This record gives sequence, structure tokens and C-alpha cells, in this order.
Amino acid sequence: MSAMSRIKEFNLPDLGEGLTEGEILAWLVKVGDVIELNQPIVEVETAKAAVEIPAKWAGEVRSIFHPEGSTVEVGTPIIAIDTDPGAGPVPESTTAAAGSDLPTPSAASLAAVQVAPAEGMVEPGLIGGVAPGGRTAVLVGYGPRNAPAKRRPRKPSAPADHGVVVGGKNVPVAVKPAPQVHDRPSAGGPVLAKPPVRKLAKDLGVDLAALAGSGPLGSITREDVQRAVAGSTAVAEPLTATSPATSAASFGADREQRIPVKGVRRLTAENMSRSAFTAPHVTEFLTVDVTRTMKALDRLRERRDWRDVRVSPLLLVAKAVLLAVRRHPMVNSTWAGDEIVVKEYVNLGIAAATERGLIVPNIKDAGRLTLRELADALTGLVQTAKAGKTSPADMSGGTLTITNVGVFGVDTGTPILPPGESAILAFGAVRELPWVHKGKVKPRQVTTLGLSFDHRIIDGELGSKFLRDIGDFLADPEAALLAWT
Repeated sequence: MSAMSRIKEFNLPDLGEGLTEGEILAWLVKVGDVIELNQPIVEVETAKAAVEIPAKWAGEVRSIFHPEGSTVEVGTPIIAIDTDPGAGPVPESTTAAAGSDLPTPSAASLAAVQVAPAEGMVEPGLIGGVAPGGRTAVLVGYGPRNAPAKRRPRKPSAPADHGVVVGGKNVPVAVKPAPQVHDRPSAGGPVLAKPPVRKLAKDLGVDLAALAGSGPLGSITREDVQRAVAGSTAVAEPLTATSPATSAASFGADREQRIPVKGVRRLTAENMSRSAFTAPHVTEFLTVDVTRTMKALDRLRERRDWRDVRVSPLLLVAKAVLLAVRRHPMVNSTWAGDEIVVKEYVNLGIAAATERGLIVPNIKDAGRLTLRELADALTGLVQTAKAGKTSPADMSGGTLTITNVGVFGVDTGTPILPPGESAILAFGAVRELPWVHKGKVKPRQVTTLGLSFDHRIIDGELGSKFLRDIGDFLADPEAALLAWT
């Protein structure tokens, strides 16, 4: 086997319909590991889910092309595997080629790169300054400079006590003269300081024009700004003994958090925006006495064959929705422009909040399941979602959704339809409230349902009947099961 055929590059696969990229969450292997066929090697988050990708070949990991946190396009190589590590060492040129998509620089191009000037002549990071590896920092597309960077000489300034403006007050601070080569500009000239330093000075109320920089070419550093603040504090302390001063509040970037919008969160935002401004939403509410539902759940938990099953009010809400769909099939449909597609199956979506954002996995053909099968499916769905292991297939093809806002102590809401669906039910918290029951006010278990629907498909009458039937089931589930099935 040739060296080139031994090294196999594994490309990021298409993990779901329409996906174009994924974020590498965690590498499960490292360079030098010997792996087996189908062994999980990397965890990747797409716009739909976080999934573990298995190895396409057995062998030794030679290269990992993208670190954790990188966003990689589908079809891009992410790892190189030596499929015959026992055949001896791989030539260095082959390993380098497998580990990089960049062309090898020619001798001429290397000779054209000019060595950077001695340290201290040019500030690191400036154009013409020292870049990592001893190269010359250049603007993209312009190539290296042919001569060292120079700045015009500046007039020396004599030692003096300058007034530094800090927090809006002029405070005297002793400033040492800078060497002639690195002297700061004369009054009215530009002040040399990097953007982060300028930002720091602005946040702290320091006037940069009043400072003499200690950095290269007389540039002002963070330390110069901090020394100015420390000096002003020392001067101001005697004044605060009799009249304490209130420090100004800081509203800078150091007190802000920036969260990249990507993966599941980006897809959710795009879907919700598209749905909210495409389908004309209507929301109706119904408050229901669910005391009998809660008692029915207690009796269910006491049954021998249900003692190890997770039973929650959501189970009977889901059952109520599925039975109501049989009576009103138009609710389980999709608007397709010139036609309405009515589904004879219910892929019941359950909205789940995860660390990566809101996802809506669904139970396939839920209407065919028994109550016990439905309970097991709900338990598996929730556990998989919390573990971040929901597959893209489990989140596609939903036809009707329930969002259980009651677990957060919320009474109800006006949910937005998932794209392609015509109805979504919000199930609120179950609370003990005073309620008129059989002509008397008694404490009863009460909840509020909120049904949002696409008014192009579901008119007020159909939406009201569907919501009423769900409420009737939850008010007396045993009677509804006898009457509807």
C-alpha cells in the first residue's frame, strides 16, 4: 500500500437535509490514537442537533485539521487517518500534505519575505512591524515592505507637571519626559495608542493627549493609562476625607457578554422569524379544571405495570391532543400554497429547552401508540434532548406541537408555530385555585391552555372546537376515553 493511499482524509458529512456547516464541539480522539471502525471520533453541532460522528476507517490518527469551536463547511476534511500504521513510518512530505490544504511556499517566495527590523524600531502588530515568526506584518494583498517602517522625528518635550483629566476633573500628575526617538506628538498632533487602549482610557475618563507614552515610538500603553488613574486617585484621596466623591458608573465592554448566534439557536431564530411573519397567527385560551386528570395520574402510578414509568400531566395532554386530532383532522395539516396537505399521521412535537437552545423533537406516528408506548416515547424524547443527543431525523417531519411552559411556573403563552405546522398548544402550570364545582367554591387543580393556529387553514370555529375537545378530555379523561374510542 502506497503512503498516499494509507492516509485517508475524512470529510465532514452532511448530517441532515439542507445543512451546510457544523461546529466542532469536542474531539473524542487525539493525534496518535489507534481507533476502530465506527468508533465515535468527534462531536459536531449542526443547526439541528449535536451528534457524534463515527470513524469511516480503522487506523491511527495522523492529523486533526480543525480545533474545537471551529465552524466547518460540509465536505471539508476534518481528520486524517493512517489506515495501515503497521507498515512503517509515513514520508514527511505525505504527512504534511495530508495535514494542510495550503501549498508549499517556493524558494523564491520565501526569499522575497523581508526580515523584520530590530525590536523597538517598530511597534509589534503595526504594518511593517514584527509579526509572529519574525516576519513583516503587511496588509493583505500588498506584500512585504521593501524598507523598514519610519516615522517623522518629533520635538522633545521638557519635564513638566501635566494636568490629567480623569472622570471629568483636571488632576495634576507628574509625567516623566520620553526619550527623543519615542517622544509623543506635540500639542494638537495625533496620539499613538491602540484601539483597546483608547477604549480603556475612554471608560476610565483619561485624556490621552495629556499623557506621555512609554511604548514604542512614544505610543501610550495600558500601563500608562492605569498609572494615570492611580496617580489621580492618590491626589484625590485627601479631598474625599471630608466630602466623599461618587465614582462614575462604567458601561464598557468589560461588563458585557457576547454570545455567538449559531447552531440550534440560529436555526430556531430563523424558523421563528419566518413563521411569525408568514403564517397569520391566532391564539385562543381555555382555563380547565384538571382535578380529575391529576387523580387519574395518581391511580395510573399505583398500577403494578406502571410503577417504573415516568408519568406526568404532559402524558394525558398529549393523549388529549391526539384524540382531538382524530375528531378534527384539518388541524394536522400544512399550507402548501395552492393546496392544503392534511396528514393522516401525527408526528407529535414536544418543545424542549436545552443548553444549546430550543429544539422540537417529535414522536413519529404518535397516534398509533398505546398510552404506555406514548409514555415511554415521551420519557426517551426528553432524556435524549437533555443529553444533547437528539438526531436531526428526530426533529424533522413534525406535524403538531405541544410546548409545556408550565414546567417553568408559567400559566400559558402565545406560542409561534413551527414552520410547516398549523397548530401548537401551550400547556400551562397546574395550580390549586378556588373554583366553582357543583355549585360550591372549592379548591381545585386548574390549568390554562393556549392554542395558536394558522388562520389560513384553521378558522375560529375549528380552532375553538379543537381546543374545547382537549379541555373536555382533561376535565374528565376517563369519560372521554370511553366516549371517543
